[in-house]
Amino acid sequence: MLIVITLFLATALSVTLVKLFNHRQAVRSLHQALVKKQPFLREELPGLSGHNWDELCSLSNDLIVEVSHLQQLRNGQLAQLEATLGSLQEAVLIVDSNNYILLANKALKSIFPRAINILGQRLELVLHSVSFLNYVESVRRGTAQPQHEIEFIDGPISTWVEVTGTSIETINSQKAPWTLFVLHNITQQKKLEAVRRDFVANVSHELRTPLSVIKGYVETLVDGAEDIPASDRARFLKTIQRHTERLNSLLEDLLVLSRLESINPGLSREPTDLNAFLESIMDDYRGRPAGKEHILDFTPDTAIGCLQVDPLKLTQVLENLLDNALKYTPKGSKIELSAHPKGSTEVIVCVRDNGPGIPEADLPHVFERFYRVDKGRSREKGGTGLGLSIVKHIINLHAGRVWVESKQGQGTSFFFSLPLVTGVSTA
Repeated sequence: MLIVITLFLATALSVTLVKLFNHRQAVRSLHQALVKKQPFLREELPGLSGHNWDELCSLSNDLIVEVSHLQQLRNGQLAQLEATLGSLQEAVLIVDSNNYILLANKALKSIFPRAINILGQRLELVLHSVSFLNYVESVRRGTAQPQHEIEFIDGPISTWVEVTGTSIETINSQKAPWTLFVLHNITQQKKLEAVRRDFVANVSHELRTPLSVIKGYVETLVDGAEDIPASDRARFLKTIQRHTERLNSLLEDLLVLSRLESINPGLSREPTDLNAFLESIMDDYRGRPAGKEHILDFTPDTAIGCLQVDPLKLTQVLENLLDNALKYTPKGSKIELSAHPKGSTEVIVCVRDNGPGIPEADLPHVFERFYRVDKGRSREKGGTGLGLSIVKHIINLHAGRVWVESKQGQGTSFFFSLPLVTGVSTA
């Protein structure tokens, strides 16, 4: 009897273990089907039976079909959005409620070059800006400003964008809404605003100094003209004249710079024999009082022919460079003007002196407007701080380059290039 009971219990336990194994295998297969979004075939597990299993399999398959359908609708909606927004100049970004990126058009990648293959990534891992993440949350709360300016800093690169955000409904309205952002790159605008502010501040400063001197001397002459000795009056008038000339030079340079930066700078190219042109410039300077106190040297290069340049504007370039060389080198210094072809594409012109040179820290800034290496000495010699900026603009208009090389105590060399045009007749 005990043997029969033992066999019965063993058989029952074996059946139970088989059913348990089948159940676990069924649950595992069902889980894999749900993860892969593939229909679960009831026939794959023939060891299972019962209405409950049939109903569970049927409901699971219905759920898989519904999820696949929703996924297709979601992908279709995103594809439609991407096709609609992809060609916009403004950057468009869509994120879900968990900050996962759902859509980013080409314009966004042009603003942020490192934003490559970002779909599905977390927003905070792609755009590193606490201000932007705070703005994202404020959009979700409905407290965001209509337009908000945000600066993105990536090492030495600063990018400014004007961003607008709004919430949009998902396909399944029961889920948290997506958030759409439109970003407009205003980096260039910010730079121009900074340049404008600096320009206005510099002009105001440059005008204030001579005007203050002129005003002070004029008031002195008006209030006590009869009591001021004739020698002092003459000195006052000479000072007024000197600062008036400085004001006039400043205004002239500002007008020149304004014309060069206009839409139509008025560049009039004509075939020009560069050697003859440079020789005429040096002959003119040799006859000037300042030129007679220096050694001016020019050696023509017969390999250079005619170039298509604007002689009037090119004269302004050389006058600015030669004037600087005369002003900032001691008497008896040597100033060399040279030109030589570089390859078959351009001619390099150089104005070299053996003066005191320019400090290395100042070299990157010498072509900036109003920048002076020796501010006090420059003003004393009547410089406006705009000459080298004018040089740079004129050479850029000629599709050339301009640069400077200098070492303190070893002189300074200013270079500029001009496109080389062959086969042009001066006749």
